[in-house]
Amino acid sequence: MKFVDEASITVSAGKGGDGSSSFRREKYIPYGGPDGGDGGRGGSVYLEGDSGLNTLVDFRHLRKHKAPNGQGGAGRNMTGKSGEDIFVRVPLGTIATNEETGERLGEVTADGQRLLVARGGKGGLGNLHFKSSTNRAPRQTVPGAPGEERELHLELRVLADVGLLGFPNAGKSTLISAVSAAHPKVADYPFTTLYPNLGVVRIDFDRSFVIADIPGLIEGAAEGTGLGIQFLKHLQRTRVLLHLVEVAPMTPEDDPVEQVRLLERELEKFDPGLLDMPRWLVFTKADLMPGEQAQERAEQAVADLGWTAPWALISAVTKSGTGELMNRVSAELERLAEEEPETGALDEAVDPAVAGPDVT
Repeated sequence: MKFVDEASITVSAGKGGDGSSSFRREKYIPYGGPDGGDGGRGGSVYLEGDSGLNTLVDFRHLRKHKAPNGQGGAGRNMTGKSGEDIFVRVPLGTIATNEETGERLGEVTADGQRLLVARGGKGGLGNLHFKSSTNRAPRQTVPGAPGEERELHLELRVLADVGLLGFPNAGKSTLISAVSAAHPKVADYPFTTLYPNLGVVRIDFDRSFVIADIPGLIEGAAEGTGLGIQFLKHLQRTRVLLHLVEVAPMTPEDDPVEQVRLLERELEKFDPGLLDMPRWLVFTKADLMPGEQAQERAEQAVADLGWTAPWALISAVTKSGTGELMNRVSAELERLAEEEPETGALDEAVDPAVAGPDVT
């Protein structure tokens, strides 16, 4: 399935039904009064989170989503039937923005969560509402209100606990293959990863986390060079970044210290907030040189960088050090979860109107 993380759609809520102008006409009741009923509410449009989806590719073809109109009122004070709400399924991590105004309507981050994006029009009033002592035969009615219509920009930011960051061929895909059931493409040439890959790392029976691998960055990424800049936004949702760098580069120009500093500059250009996130340094491909030499080179790079955050030396091919690294990451995620407030983005994303079945 092709990975698509942006799409534009049109959502149209239903129009409310018109109020009815009607009078009682029954045998032996010569002066029957007004009995026109109200119109039904128009259907609303919601986005609904679906954990089974991981791309917005369907919206490249299904661009228009319209809820049905409410029915008009009728005599005998009968209210018209309300239009049914429609629920547009989206992957978790979808952000909805009004394209015309730039207003961010909210985001969907949980399975089954519903976000109101177009409210149905209210039903009109029948002539029964206008009856009074001075107006016993009113013919006034109120038409149904139009439903909201919006052009929406949908943006998907994958939900992962840990993000892998690095230059092409740093070993990101190999690592995610080694620690999870994900099987991204791995080869000995750059840019084998063309879109984000997600994997679940299972520590124990009841302990696991999601790890994301994005396409590698290159110098000038913040200006649009290469592929990775298109997907850096997905790292903004993660809680821990693993910055992968080769401990044994093929050429002197790929010195680990310079590689780390170069990528940090690209991150700062794109979003300085990424540099403030918990970021661990992971030296990869330790199997390409003797163990003591790899350890010494990693320690020297850490000293030259003045690195104070956690770091690790691993070989994803032989799985040396990967298990210990994942256990440390899991413990850090649990610690961060304890520090997080009880209410978060999910509460802000849900429109108060979705609490009940009726949003008139």
